[in-house]
Amino acid sequence: MADQPTLNTGSHDLPVTPALEAFMAGQWAATPLPADERVPGYAFFPARRARLAAAFPGERLLVPAGQLKIRSNDCDYRFRPYSGYAHLTGLTGEEQVGHVLVVEPDGEPVLYLRPRSDRSGGSGGSGGSGGSGEFYRDRRYGEFWVGRRADLAEAAQLTGLRTAHLDDLPKLFTGSVPTRIAAGIDPVLDELAGRPSAASAVLDGQFAAALSELRLVKDAWEIEQLQLSVDHTARGFEDVVRALPAALRHHRGERWLEGAFNARARAEGNGTGYETIVASGAHACVLHWIRNDGPLDPNKLLLLDAGVETDTLYTADITRTLPLSGTFTSAQRDVYDLVLAAQSAGIATLRPGASFREFHRAGMRVIAEGLAEWGLLPVSAEEALRDDSGLYRRYTLCGSGHMLGLDVHDCAKARAETYLDGVLEEGMVLTVEPGLYLQPDDLTLPAELRGIGVRIEDDLVITADGARLMSGALPRDPAAIESWMAALLP
Repeated sequence: MADQPTLNTGSHDLPVTPALEAFMAGQWAATPLPADERVPGYAFFPARRARLAAAFPGERLLVPAGQLKIRSNDCDYRFRPYSGYAHLTGLTGEEQVGHVLVVEPDGEPVLYLRPRSDRSGGSGGSGGSGGSGEFYRDRRYGEFWVGRRADLAEAAQLTGLRTAHLDDLPKLFTGSVPTRIAAGIDPVLDELAGRPSAASAVLDGQFAAALSELRLVKDAWEIEQLQLSVDHTARGFEDVVRALPAALRHHRGERWLEGAFNARARAEGNGTGYETIVASGAHACVLHWIRNDGPLDPNKLLLLDAGVETDTLYTADITRTLPLSGTFTSAQRDVYDLVLAAQSAGIATLRPGASFREFHRAGMRVIAEGLAEWGLLPVSAEEALRDDSGLYRRYTLCGSGHMLGLDVHDCAKARAETYLDGVLEEGMVLTVEPGLYLQPDDLTLPAELRGIGVRIEDDLVITADGARLMSGALPRDPAAIESWMAALLP
């Protein structure tokens, strides 16, 4: 008899009696997937896998989904597959824990997975495929606890891939086939690669870069998914404005607004693509403010940076800075107008063949010139912009945009020559997001400017002759923002 698998049970779980085990072992109806069910975007995945195989001919490539991470004690964080795995398989659900896509040296892709446990309830084989009672006893993988998984045939139907049992994966490390693994995603796989018998396996940064670079140019289906995410996000921003009256009355109004946006993200998609930033007043000067625990002052601004992640795991990334009163003050509008001019200058540079860094340079030139006109810089704008100076960055620290896709900062492991130092191509999707963050304790600033933070961020796709603003449903002009807010507020 094969060894019984270890079940993930809790300290407070009740014991299973032989009588209950026997009763659970039968009289379950068949629940097959519909015969025509496929992963969304099914037709686009073979070309992606073929491109990856062509980049590493004669090698075995392993792309893991990843493992669960403990949040506290026996509670795990919600699982989201590694973006490289989702990009190549179309599988995005929480049931993908531990699964691995393998591209063989001849280019054939094989999906190794933990198949659905059977309902026999008695003793059986390892890995959840036998009658261990996993389906009702295992908190991490049991169907009654976390939902249904596909069996091997169903996974093949969904993806068009040949499938194999996850228990067979270690056999790949017993030969001499050159093997590359996306490192740091799955500690179980990393451990297998580090064993003496796996001398041909490497945890490879070059491979991680290749997986990122596969996503630099989006195909038509990916752009559709990103537009869907942007559209859901725009509606989430509307929800936030509608929630303002109640939030202004609440002692943690930022968190009230976070809840309003996140409700839209969960209702329309998988959730948020990153932690929502709801920063009122001086909190907007903290670039990644996610505590969201402050009250709202109607005399201040609100910086909202948020994105809905679709069920296919593509995320938007949009920021708007709104007057909590519904109307910008003179000082607020001055800061806002400068940031908007910088963003517009950056957007105007976007086209195929342009340097990726050009939109940042164009925006920062506008920012530096504006700061110099306000008398805030101790040198001229030209001097502040020099590579050996950068003094304008006291008020605007970060870059002005990034690639967007399955990750909010997509393609992050791509080589500099293909991304940061590369040129734009048709089909790339990116953000343009300059900002000014005028710290509340900055004595170089006049009192009326201290504590004002403004960022304007939009999502754009590079087209044959320029760029298309994907997030144009949300106003950017300050007068248009005031009108938009007035129409949404009761």
